[in-house]
Amino acid sequence: MFIRSLSLKSYRNYEELTLDTNYNVNLFVGRNAQGKTNLLEAILVLALTKSHRTSKDKELIGWEADHAQLKAMVDRKYGPCQLELNISKQGKKAKLNGLEQKKLSDFVGALNVVMFAPEDLEIVKGGPSIRRRFLDMEIGQVQPSYLYHLQQYQKVLNQRNNFLKQMWNDRGSKQNGMLEIWNQQLVEHGVKIVKKRKQYLKKLQVWAEQIHAGITDGLEKLVIGYMPSFGGQEEDEAVLFEQFMIKLTQMHDQELRRGMTLVGPHRDDLTFFINDKEVQTYGSQGQQRTTALSLKLAEIELIHEEIGEYPVLLLDDVLSELDSYRQTQLIETFQEKVQTFITTTGIESIHTNKLQGANICHVDSGQVKG
Repeated sequence: MFIRSLSLKSYRNYEELTLDTNYNVNLFVGRNAQGKTNLLEAILVLALTKSHRTSKDKELIGWEADHAQLKAMVDRKYGPCQLELNISKQGKKAKLNGLEQKKLSDFVGALNVVMFAPEDLEIVKGGPSIRRRFLDMEIGQVQPSYLYHLQQYQKVLNQRNNFLKQMWNDRGSKQNGMLEIWNQQLVEHGVKIVKKRKQYLKKLQVWAEQIHAGITDGLEKLVIGYMPSFGGQEEDEAVLFEQFMIKLTQMHDQELRRGMTLVGPHRDDLTFFINDKEVQTYGSQGQQRTTALSLKLAEIELIHEEIGEYPVLLLDDVLSELDSYRQTQLIETFQEKVQTFITTTGIESIHTNKLQGANICHVDSGQVKG
């Protein structure tokens, strides 16, 4: 997978920009707040139709503009593919090779990316919502049906939460029949999400364990654990359905009192263990960074395994965050294998001698110069 060109119009601080990205490594250098991250974000938005930095589409649209347009020409193993995404205050419209897609989920997957940014260290040491978002973004790229169930689940979850608040306010009324309908819909989509997460993590574990062992010269074994809010490690949908329903029944009174759904994939979490010790609590900063690095490198290999070609790698000001050894490990992994886009405030902290043939561009106030 290879991005030949990228065009932006009224996107963030880019009024109009067309970039030739026909290089294995594209390096963007500039001071903070000049628009380097916006370039990588634009590529991510073309891949996922959503940003990793905001859930509000209007923030992606340039000042005083009514819509933003993103385009890219991408080489895939089955041929070239032209991507176009238009973002307005009314919503998003996507085109593949000039044909408008009825659903955004039909557009997702045309471009696959793996992004590694300093905040990705929070996957290890941050809160559960960050780890769930990590899972959702990565699975959604290779399994678009996952996004459908995720969207439907979130819609039902919001409606169910509103209904629980209403039931608590109207404690004298009998509304359990309606709640059962919401439960049924919540569980139907919830078990699909949990099953796909478990299947994905099983594959991710294989790659992450192997990569982590390589980085640590075999001294450390990384194990990824999934912590569902109901049930164990089963993947059978019928079993998961029953377990989810039983847990909802057990939590009924507590959910009424709090006016929110307390069980489901929106409450699940991940754990990481190195040599049987939990990394979040007991790992050193170096171990936490290595775990995050192993996860990202594992994603690259897993996407390749799933779709038969490597994704595009986005490194947002992350190389300077890594020590010399980990930086070398990362560069050697993507060199001549994965097209890579890198942002940095200065090239002095990066092993540019290892970045053979890199295209170095300078970014200043929404202007990019080669």
